[in-house]
Amino acid sequence: METLIERLWHQTAADEVVQLLKSDANSGLDRFEVEARQRHFGVNAIPVRRGPGPLVRFLMQFHQPLLYILLTAAAITAFLDEWVDASVIFGVVLVNAVIGYLQETKAAKALEALAKTTLTEARVVRSGETRNVPSTELVPGDVVLLQSGDKVPADLRLLRSRDLQVDESALTGESVPVEKKAIELRLETPLAERRNMAYASTLVTYGQGRGVVVATAAKTEVGRISELISLADVLETPLTRKIAKFSRVLLVVILLLAAVTFAVGVWRGQAKFEMFMAAVALAVGAIPEGLPAAVTITLAIGVARMARRRAIIRKLPAVETLGGTTVVCSDKTGTLTVNQMTVLEIWAAGQRLTASGSGYEPSGNIQVCGDDQADVLSNAAVRHCLQAGLMCNDSQLVSTESGWKVQGDPTEGALIAVAGKAGLDAKQLDRKLPRLDTIPFESQHQYMATLHENGANHTRHLYVKGAVEVLLSKCPLAMMTAGETCPLDVAVVHQQVEAMAAEGLRVLAFAGKPLPPATHDISHGDVGDLVFYGLQGMIDPPRPEAVAAIKACQTAGIRVKMITGDHAKTAQAIAQQLGLDGTRPSDAHDPIVKTAHDLAGTSDQQLIEVADQVAVFARATPELKLRLVRALQANGHIVAMTGDGVNDAPALKQADIGVAMGIGGTEVAKEAADMVLTDDNFASIEAAVEEGRGVFDNLTKFIVWTLPTNMGEGFVILAAIFVGVALPILPVQILWINMTTAVLLGLMLAFEPKEDDIMTRPPRDPHAPILTGELIGRIVLVSLVMLVGAFGSFEWAIGRGYSEVVARTVSVNVFVMVELFYLFNCRSLTKSMFELGILSNRWIGLGVAAMLGLQMAFTYAPIMNRIFHSAPIGWDAWWRILLTGLATYMIVGFEKWVRRKRRSGTRVASDSA
Repeated sequence: METLIERLWHQTAADEVVQLLKSDANSGLDRFEVEARQRHFGVNAIPVRRGPGPLVRFLMQFHQPLLYILLTAAAITAFLDEWVDASVIFGVVLVNAVIGYLQETKAAKALEALAKTTLTEARVVRSGETRNVPSTELVPGDVVLLQSGDKVPADLRLLRSRDLQVDESALTGESVPVEKKAIELRLETPLAERRNMAYASTLVTYGQGRGVVVATAAKTEVGRISELISLADVLETPLTRKIAKFSRVLLVVILLLAAVTFAVGVWRGQAKFEMFMAAVALAVGAIPEGLPAAVTITLAIGVARMARRRAIIRKLPAVETLGGTTVVCSDKTGTLTVNQMTVLEIWAAGQRLTASGSGYEPSGNIQVCGDDQADVLSNAAVRHCLQAGLMCNDSQLVSTESGWKVQGDPTEGALIAVAGKAGLDAKQLDRKLPRLDTIPFESQHQYMATLHENGANHTRHLYVKGAVEVLLSKCPLAMMTAGETCPLDVAVVHQQVEAMAAEGLRVLAFAGKPLPPATHDISHGDVGDLVFYGLQGMIDPPRPEAVAAIKACQTAGIRVKMITGDHAKTAQAIAQQLGLDGTRPSDAHDPIVKTAHDLAGTSDQQLIEVADQVAVFARATPELKLRLVRALQANGHIVAMTGDGVNDAPALKQADIGVAMGIGGTEVAKEAADMVLTDDNFASIEAAVEEGRGVFDNLTKFIVWTLPTNMGEGFVILAAIFVGVALPILPVQILWINMTTAVLLGLMLAFEPKEDDIMTRPPRDPHAPILTGELIGRIVLVSLVMLVGAFGSFEWAIGRGYSEVVARTVSVNVFVMVELFYLFNCRSLTKSMFELGILSNRWIGLGVAAMLGLQMAFTYAPIMNRIFHSAPIGWDAWWRILLTGLATYMIVGFEKWVRRKRRSGTRVASDSA
């Protein structure tokens, strides 16, 4: 029995399936057999893999090189009996760990949500009796009954069906319910086209069916997706990778400098203990204590900004990852499209009409040759075509808080909406033309017919809608504009159908005829000698705002790819309307669409090349989506994956950043994602990318601002050791500088507004370091200014006869003042603060005022003098301190101006070449 569960059941005849599973199509399994199979197969629920416990997850938050540095700094300061400073540093580490733990805890619920989606009640036949049982009690071989509104409780091979339609959009991405038949299919039939199967977690929208359970729990298709989610790699983000690499390099540099300091001092004959303390001072000075806090707070500010733009971040580093995204892989249904069928074209009496608007909202108009003022209902064929769609209809549209929804079939909802745009009112027509009888849609007939009475003269009229081929065979005549009829030109209709199909439209035909007044019911025999009214072509249309968002992404150098479970032609048509690169007919090559069948035999290496070149992938399975994301990542891309269905979850988790839909998305997709869009709008991704770029910009500015201080402090210690003089700054003073300036000055850069050109820059190279050679040069330049200013001021004070305490106070104030003036340089890495607007970041002014207040306390408050070994200083020192700060601003401003001139000259030269 266990080996049978892996069988591809869609290729096996229904009777053979029942025999193989040792069941009975009519009476099902008996109670004893059910109990035996329950013991063997277990409960029909997706198993949830248990990850590390809470304690391990919390401790893992400390497993980062930068935090090793900070923990070392805390230990060193504790060793120096500076318990307050040690507590502050450890507090920073603890806050970061707690935030990371809370974020990770939220992100670990994907499999639990997946299990919840499959729990439901099921109607089964056991021992010849029909009963309701929890879906968890189902076993392979159980016979299950389905009807409209049921959630399919397990994977079923259908034995019988009557007009059965199943919404599989969450599993396959198919935008309309799939018609199911109990037929035998070929082995190579892809998942989305297996009409004889009903899969767990999908929804029955119409009709009835009977099927035998062929797979439960983890063996179902949705269970296989659960396995894929658990196998998807949990990737480091570009930010965490770069910070980790930067921290490792910094750790090595700090240890080497500390060792050199100790060795040089001992070599010069100084006491080993003093040199050890000097090495400790250098190490403490070189450690950027404020960096982890700055990263966390800057990301948190980014989270708040994104929330205002309808993007909820579940994992902090995802904010920055968006800014580095090079490829966005998007699902089609419900993400790029509105997930509501919409009639776009009508063809009647040789006239082509287009309908505006999208979704089920009955607003918009119908245009004839671009004229939206034309009276379309004056054309009798158009009027009858729209009226047939409205009358031959068992669904209705309802207005809800979240918009218009269809109760019933999505296709019928589209027909109601387009009729409303033409001015036809369903309720009014129902009163005018009450329905007398109906022939419901059946798969073997491929049409629906309704009989109506005209209340005014008691005449009867038959309306029919259905598949084009079926209705054309029953229509010898066609209606013209004035209501007269003429022989139907089938070739012309076929030509129009092909044109609509080429645009990805699903086409329905409409016909009818008058019947004798005494007619009270209809049969299939009455559906003949019809008058052809016209065609209506519909599609799940693109979101209008998605077109602009994709254009903005492509302008920013971000490639957008569509990965969908829908048909290739539909996907290609939508891609062309969205303007995806490589999909327009005017391109140098034909539009490229690849299906899962096309890529079935493709190796991982070949897929890397295909994934980079192709913009649209149709009929995509969950496995293919996952492989495509991995292939793009192997090519060096930072991949954002959007989606809303269960079938999207593995790829959402694998991607560098997963983006789920908040309204139409499944809980599985939301739990697997890093970010959730509250408005289900692809356009919000473009806004989130913009915010992400701003976050990385501000983080880079903070690092460029803070490192000169650490490097300058190290240089001062080294210089003192090499020259053989007293240390110009003490370890406790270094901690004061680092912690206060990081909080009151550096963190103000986190509030810096985005620069105007942020979305016209190409994406960052994922492999590029955080700091470019240009920025490293600037850091070294400012570090040298600090060295000269602080060391020179210390020697000046000593030379004027001041004590070492006063001289060190001067040095500390030089460091703070240089950082304060340099802060204004760092508001932009390329522009001056005057170009940005002096008052565009009010937090800078508040931070500067607070820092100056603290420095006054540090210098003149007796209690601070005792704690930090400082002393009051006079105006002869202050003007030197202020001049050093102003000189720093002028030097860096000049350096930025020179580099801008060079870049401008390079661009002019390349343009002229």
